[in-house]
This record gives sequence, C-alpha cells and structure tokens, in this order.
Amino acid sequence: MLHGRWAEDAACRDLDPELFFPVGPAGPGTEQERRALEVCGRCPVRRACLDWALRVGEADGVWGGTTPDERRLIRRRS
Repeated sequence: MLHGRWAEDAACRDLDPELFFPVGPAGPGTEQERRALEVCGRCPVRRACLDWALRVGEADGVWGGTTPDERRLIRRRS
C-alpha cells in the first residue's frame, strides 16, 4: 500500500492495508472508513500521501485522509 520515501513515516505503515479499503459505502464499511480517516488524521505525511494518490489517480481506498469521492472532487476542481 505504501509508496515513496514518505511512506516510512506514515501512521499506517504497520497496519493492515485492508483497513484503508472499506468493504462498502454503508454498514461495516462506514465504520471502517471512519477508522481509516482517524489514522490519517494523526499522520505526519498525510499531504504527501494525498499528493501521491492524486498524481497516480488512485481511485479506491482512503489516501491522505480522503475518500475516493473527495479525491474525485479535488481532481475536478484542479
């Protein structure tokens, strides 16, 4: 899941990557997304992670404290 030198300092580096790919938009997926975003909220390299996800067009999962929908919106505004 981790990409680039910034990943060495990521708050998620020792966590199960599945946490950052919620099982769905409702039910258990909602709680999973909330937990992933909580990890991102305390991450020192959150911006670098988001920049990477936007640069490569990562369409799935939680990256840099954003959901796929949020990244789509950011890309549209750019």
